[in-house]
Amino acid sequence: MLEQGFAQIAQALLWPVLVLVACSFVYALWTAGATLMEALQRRRPGYRALARHDDKPFEEIELQVLHQLEPLRLLGRVSPLLGLIATMVPLGPALQSVAAGQGQQALAVFSSAFAGVVLALAAAAIGLVSYSIKRRWLMAELVGIRSARGLT
Repeated sequence: MLEQGFAQIAQALLWPVLVLVACSFVYALWTAGATLMEALQRRRPGYRALARHDDKPFEEIELQVLHQLEPLRLLGRVSPLLGLIATMVPLGPALQSVAAGQGQQALAVFSSAFAGVVLALAAAAIGLVSYSIKRRWLMAELVGIRSARGLT
């Protein structure tokens, strides 16, 4: 009884998780484009990603950096978890199909299950690369602000 309830809850989670995986992948592609555009903008002298900071305390500027980086950090960490859920939920019914001798049906379920994890891992990889690049840029700006204020 309890096992059936868990199985039904897991099956109910499949579509929302697949939608989140798709959204994560689209967001990752958008982030990659935004990072490329920022890389082009950074070629111009004097470019700053951080908003005006003359009147702000340094801690507020650090908070602004964290605010900019947090979505990318979450994308890199949550996407693989969503991919794992998208893979594991269909595996139960697929294994039951294999046990019942319905290999073709199981194969279709396996391919869709693995597609979800591939998209989620791709989103995570793009998110982590973008996070790493943007973090380096923003930390360099923070060091420049700290030096300009004589806080070092």
